[in-house]
Amino acid sequence: MATVQANRAEANGEQGPGTFLSFLRQMSKNRLGVLGALLVVLVFASAIFAPLIITHDPIRIMVGPRLAAPSLDFLLGTDQLGRDTFSRIIMGGRIPLLVAFASLGISLALGLVLGLVAGFGPRWLDNVLLLIFDTIRSFPSIIFALAVIGLLGPSVTSIIFVIATTSIPIYARVARTQTEALRNSEYIAAEQSMGAGTTRILAVHVLPNVIGPLIILVSMDVPAVIAVQAGLSFLGLGVRPPTPDWGAVLNDGYNYIKNTPWLAIAGGIPIILATLGFTFLGEALRDIFDPKLGKDL
Repeated sequence: MATVQANRAEANGEQGPGTFLSFLRQMSKNRLGVLGALLVVLVFASAIFAPLIITHDPIRIMVGPRLAAPSLDFLLGTDQLGRDTFSRIIMGGRIPLLVAFASLGISLALGLVLGLVAGFGPRWLDNVLLLIFDTIRSFPSIIFALAVIGLLGPSVTSIIFVIATTSIPIYARVARTQTEALRNSEYIAAEQSMGAGTTRILAVHVLPNVIGPLIILVSMDVPAVIAVQAGLSFLGLGVRPPTPDWGAVLNDGYNYIKNTPWLAIAGGIPIILATLGFTFLGEALRDIFDPKLGKDL
């Protein structure tokens, strides 16, 4: 009986009061994790407080200082329309973060629900859902993105829809695998023998054990989503001008890279910093919450 209660406590996510402090101690020992956390905080802070940080209107066209070099007036120079690059970089960070967290949030929520249903439901439903997952994943993502953007037009909504649709099967499969592993556990059998319903078992006992790996996966997928969004904007398939965006700034810099290389550098630096930050943070979270996975990789 004690074993069953211990398992139930573990399934419910009941942990001691020192768990958070233990997490902070483990996190502080991981230098790359600390660096990643600082970079993530920097990216978020610059996006949240962007109106207070910018020095010029990011969409204001100025004829005089076109393609100006970095100076005290224009910290990162100006683009071909005389717009302040520093202000466009700061304001442009809002779009990638919005796309990343909106698309991954939708993917996580729907993938988690579908994975729980597939892993704990009847076999025929599992087979149907797996067929749908495999069908979506078999379609080339780039072709799907081009088709959707061609139909709906370039916009943040189109990018979120594309990324969410192609990511749902990934999270659903992970959730399904974790659910199937827990389905035949002793404490699940004990709950069923005591008359607990399927909804209660999934919400109280299975969900807390499944959500952890998915959160780690989401944190490590953020850099990929930011890169996809920036790539589509670089190709002119992202947000519409004159909205500031990292990919658009990078595209402007690429067109004038021979004469004004600072534009391309300014557009690439925030993408690199955001990628490194979320990657380091995701790997640190993986090492802390799932050390076995870290060793396997």
